[in-house]
Amino acid sequence: MSSKRNYLDLFAGAGGLSEGFIRAGFNPIAHVEMDTAACYTLQTRMAYHKLKEDDNLEVYTNYLKGNINRKEFYDLVPGAIIKSVIKREIGKDTLQDIFCQIDSLLEDQEIDLIIGGPPCQAYSVIGRARCPNRMKDDPRNDLYLLYAEFLKEYKPEYFVFENVPGLLSATDEKGDSYLNLMQNLFREYGYETEFETLNAKDYGVPQNRRRVILVGKKGTSTDFYPELNKCTSDVPVKEILSDLPFITVGGGTAGPSLIDSKAEQWLYDVEIRNDEMPVTFHQARCNRKEDLEIYRIAVDLWNKKKVRLQYNELPKQLQTHENKSTFLNRFNVVAGNLSYSHTIVAHIAMDGHYYIHYDIEQNRSLTPREAARLQTFPDDYYFESHNGGPRRTPAYRQIGNAVPVLLAQKIAEKLKENWES
Repeated sequence: MSSKRNYLDLFAGAGGLSEGFIRAGFNPIAHVEMDTAACYTLQTRMAYHKLKEDDNLEVYTNYLKGNINRKEFYDLVPGAIIKSVIKREIGKDTLQDIFCQIDSLLEDQEIDLIIGGPPCQAYSVIGRARCPNRMKDDPRNDLYLLYAEFLKEYKPEYFVFENVPGLLSATDEKGDSYLNLMQNLFREYGYETEFETLNAKDYGVPQNRRRVILVGKKGTSTDFYPELNKCTSDVPVKEILSDLPFITVGGGTAGPSLIDSKAEQWLYDVEIRNDEMPVTFHQARCNRKEDLEIYRIAVDLWNKKKVRLQYNELPKQLQTHENKSTFLNRFNVVAGNLSYSHTIVAHIAMDGHYYIHYDIEQNRSLTPREAARLQTFPDDYYFESHNGGPRRTPAYRQIGNAVPVLLAQKIAEKLKENWES
C-alpha cells in the first residue's frame, strides 16, 4: 500500500490542480473528466509521472519528439495508468458506473482526499450578465450535488473545491446563495467547510487570477483552513518568456522548439523549465491583417502610455464587432515589464485576442507555451488533442481552464503540513 495520501480529482480538466498535488507528494487514484482532449492530456501526464518514477523518461522524450505516436506511447506504460483517467460526464445516471471504475482502481486502498471544482460558467459574474435568465436554469448550477455524492461514497478526510469568485454572489431561482446551499449540504454529509478567495499573483504565480478555494474537513472542527504564506514574484513577464524563440504571426512549431540556453533562474526555481525535456507548442496562430494592425496599436499604446486599449477607441474601419458597449478590453497586451499578466482564460481558444505578446516586433497573440508558463505549467507538460495531432485550440482551452500549478502546489503543501501536524 502506498504511504502517500490518495486523492480523487473530479472535473479534472487538463490537470493543473492535480499536478500541484502530485508535486506535494499526494497520490492520484483517478481523474474524472468528460472532455476527450483533456482526458488524453491527463493520460499523457500520468504516463509521464510513472515513467519518471521508473527512471525511464526517454520514452516520454521520444513521444514529444514525434518518434512514436500516442498509441505506441500508451502501450509502453502500464494499462492501469491509462485506465485511471475516467472519461465520463458526471451525472445522476453515470455515478454508479464511475464509482465502479474508481473501486476497481482502489483495490485495498482508501481515498483520503477529493479535489476539483465543477465548470464555472454558471457561477461566473460575466456568464450571468450575458445570459437573459442569469444562468438560473443551467444544469451546471447543481453539479455540487453530484460532487457531494462522491463525499458520501468515499468519505475522505478532506476535500478541496475550487471555483470562480462569482460563486460568492451566485443565487438560485429562489434567491438562495449557492455557496450557502453547498456548505449546508456538505455539513449534512458530515463536513465542515471554510473558504478564502485567493489571488494567484500573491503566491508566486505571474498572473492576476482570483479563485475561491473551499476546503472541507470531516467532522465538526473549525479553524482548519490551510493558511498559505504569501510570496509574490518580482520577475518581469518578458524575462519569463525571453528564452523562447522569436516568432511572428503564424510562426513557430507545435513540435520541439530550440530554446535559448540562458533562462531566468525563476523558471528553474518553480520547476517550469527542464533542460533535459523538449519544449513544445511554441506556435503562434495566424491572424487577419486587421487584427495585426490592432495588435500594433494596442502594444504601442501600452508601451508608450501604459494604457490598455478600449475597443470603441479603435479607428472605425477596424471596429468589426457590433458590441461596442461591453467587453471593450478584448485586446489585452501581456505587459512585459510587469511581474504578472491578466487572468489566462479559455477564451484564448476562440479568438486569441485576449493576450497579445508584449514585443511589437513579434506582433502576435501568445503561443500555448507562453500561456502555459503564465499558468506555471512545466515546459514538459503536453496538451493533447482529440486525434493525437498537435492542434493549438484544445491546448489553449485546457490551459485557460486550469488552476495554476504553483498555486495548487502551495495549497497542497500547506494542507499536507496541517494534516501531519
